[in-house]
Amino acid sequence: MTTPILGRVVATERRPNTPHEFHFWTALDAPIGIGTIVRVESARPIAGVLPTIYGVVTEGFGYTDLQTPLHDVLGADGEPAGSAFAPTERTEIRLYTAAVLRHVPEEPLQPVPMGTVHLATEADVHAALRMDSYVGGSAARGIPVGLYRAGGTEAAVHLDADFLLGPEAAHLSISGVSGLATKTSAVEWLLGSIFAHFPASKGRVAAVCFNVKGPDLCFLDQPATSLTEEDRAIYARLGVPAAPFANVHYFAPWSAKGGQLATLRSNEALQHNVTPLTWGLRETLQYAEVLLNKDDVDAKADALIDFIKERVLDQVFSDPALERAHEVRSFSDLEQWFRELLRGLEARNSDVWRTHHIATIRKVRNRLTNISTRCKGLVTDDGMVSDLPFGSMQDRAVYVVDVANLEEDAQDLVFARIVSQLREHLEKRQLGVEQVIVFVDELNKYAPADGPDTYVRKMLLDIAERGRYLGLVLFGAQQFRSQVHRRVVGNSGSTLYGRMDPDELATPGYQTLAPATKARLATLEKGQLMVRHPHFGQPIFVRFPRPAVLTGREGVERFPQAEEMALDAAITRALRRLDPTISLGWVQDALALAGEDEDGILRARNRTLQAKPDDVKAFFKAQLRKRATPEVAARRGPTPLRVPASDDPYG
Repeated sequence: MTTPILGRVVATERRPNTPHEFHFWTALDAPIGIGTIVRVESARPIAGVLPTIYGVVTEGFGYTDLQTPLHDVLGADGEPAGSAFAPTERTEIRLYTAAVLRHVPEEPLQPVPMGTVHLATEADVHAALRMDSYVGGSAARGIPVGLYRAGGTEAAVHLDADFLLGPEAAHLSISGVSGLATKTSAVEWLLGSIFAHFPASKGRVAAVCFNVKGPDLCFLDQPATSLTEEDRAIYARLGVPAAPFANVHYFAPWSAKGGQLATLRSNEALQHNVTPLTWGLRETLQYAEVLLNKDDVDAKADALIDFIKERVLDQVFSDPALERAHEVRSFSDLEQWFRELLRGLEARNSDVWRTHHIATIRKVRNRLTNISTRCKGLVTDDGMVSDLPFGSMQDRAVYVVDVANLEEDAQDLVFARIVSQLREHLEKRQLGVEQVIVFVDELNKYAPADGPDTYVRKMLLDIAERGRYLGLVLFGAQQFRSQVHRRVVGNSGSTLYGRMDPDELATPGYQTLAPATKARLATLEKGQLMVRHPHFGQPIFVRFPRPAVLTGREGVERFPQAEEMALDAAITRALRRLDPTISLGWVQDALALAGEDEDGILRARNRTLQAKPDDVKAFFKAQLRKRATPEVAARRGPTPLRVPASDDPYG
């Protein structure tokens, strides 16, 4: 397609052209700026072919014939308004520097020749970014990331799925200042684009997102209220539905009191797809090193913990120091095992048990049994487990793990265990999907460039370096890319930049960018990104729409957080989903007749929400049947039952 000539390539002794950079001048009114893609056409053939060079503008200059500013002052007689009456209009030119995106033909690679400069068309943009190799056709695998807009040209920019999700390369890093760079919005948009365009022939894909702060990811299944016509036009242009995610599952631990889940998505209208995230001894002990301080737990303590994992947990264990055989399946069982073991050693006046000193046993007991207290709500004493559906994940589904209200140690435990389980199931091809995207915000906290080499950081490094072979893809967001471990960001095949802090742009990691590009990065508007991708020879600026989901701030206003209720009321609400006739008084009587303390009520809550309905009804029915026994009457006294026997749905 023939387009008007906007300028001509120029080379001087001081500014020569190279195979990777060239200069050109244009008219003053040419629609060219920083980030504009241009096409150079040469009339001199190379190997019998007329070459075409594509470049992106990285710097611009304006020149006049003045040698110093003093000449202009003298020409206007020292009066700024005097220049308007000058007898001759001073000559002015525009000179631009462009970085080469692509040579056609690719070989031989020579300096950019003299030629005419044209504004790139949509077809030129596709050719310049090498998108013609993976967009369109039967083997299409392009993932739209945004729209390129410059000089009246609009073109869809796609990422190669093989280089975004593997196996050729993988992982995505997005950086930008807090609040202005729209990092979370960009990830939400990109996930929607992946779900809409990821080829079915490449398998199934799902996303696991960790919500580590506020309500950012708490309303992915609710439609947005602020989409403009321009946003909807971009959705339509890129072939992505302007709708919230259709298949979203939320997981959150219990609050410290236990009456509701520790998430901002606690409104009753949003509880249909929220599942408790609770783990027992088996799930926690496997990753105990995440919680235990290595300065406090030495090699001797590690040896005892390993012994408990291999010889005691989930099996019948007997020993002469124990009064009876134990089957340890929960933290409560482990506490009883420790108590009886220490009692037996004291009775024998022995300081050593199976090469483990009694002081080491006491230390390990203190550290392990303290886990359920430190991570209360996430870790249960009774061993009840409610976990992500490892082995049955659904295609194009989003699994959000809300850990925003957890302590830092508990967040590390959640992150370490879930990602490790994803990796193990992918290795066995038993996850339910072939590709899983793990989105982690504040990556500089979990994989910092300096600091101790924690379990979580080692695991993130392993994902960044080997995850693509398994289909485990890391999407990381951070304010300061320079503060993230270089092996994590270095292994990210694609990188997005929102609005950047000028101090961050002054760090060594951004030295390859032109000064004008840095200046534009520091002033980007919301909805604009700079994209780096293996197929793109240079960074490209694109625009993306607002996510089609409710923002966290709007979601909190529309769905106020529910007040935490008492445990018996929470159990009643859960039971009413099984049988609407169940009343609060009925549940209170059943718990009182069972003589349950707070821990017992927590166990009843777990049974209510996780056991089969018939088992739950049978448990409470058994408690109510105790009303007629003399022991219950003596304990309760003359106080009448809250629910008459005639109203008992199971009496």
